Amino acid sequence: MSNPHPLVLASGSPRRIELLQQAGIEPDRILPADVDETPQRAEHPRSLAKRLAKEKAEKALASLRTESGHVPAYVLAADTVVAVGRRILPKAETLDDAAFCMQLLSGRSHRVYSGICLLTPDGKLRQKLVETRVRFRRLPRREIDSYVASGEWRGKAGGYAVQGLAGAFVVKLSGSYTNVVGLPLYETTVLLAGEGYDIHRRWPAEPVS
Repeated sequence: MSNPHPLVLASGSPRRIELLQQAGIEPDRILPADVDETPQRAEHPRSLAKRLAKEKAEKALASLRTESGHVPAYVLAADTVVAVGRRILPKAETLDDAAFCMQLLSGRSHRVYSGICLLTPDGKLRQKLVETRVRFRRLPRREIDSYVASGEWRGKAGGYAVQGLAGAFVVKLSGSYTNVVGLPLYETTVLLAGEGYDIHRRWPAEPVS
């Protein structure tokens, strides 16, 4: 079985690309869609993750439609939000952002929400929201300073990557690990397969003896 329609990933995140590749899925095209990620007044973290994923998918589709020779495609987008209660943490861009995030997460539980949005070739919109609970151990100031100096936090929601140095801070994780990395693989593959995308087409196959 081959897919008649290409898969477009509306994200340039290396983590999301690597996660899809881990599942044997290779996007036909990477088309990052930048949107204003500022939360709306009193917006819940769950709502923010879903809204931004939808806006990214729709912006990528609008861009595709302006191209000559455009063919219908699966457009996949995602957005990850880290929150303590209703307080949404920034995607850390400065040393102060990173230090703030680590101080807030130290010794606390937080939640990681990922919104996934799939626009199908026949015009349907499908969304899922995935939530993972994570607890950090208490971090002494010296350790926070060392982590901030590493620069690993840059551009990451909540100022950390669970697959990196900050993985040593995690006391407990309840739910999808790949969600915390940046794309919940189970839910994403189920969403794609449910809309007719052949998620196994690039899987290696041993010759039948």
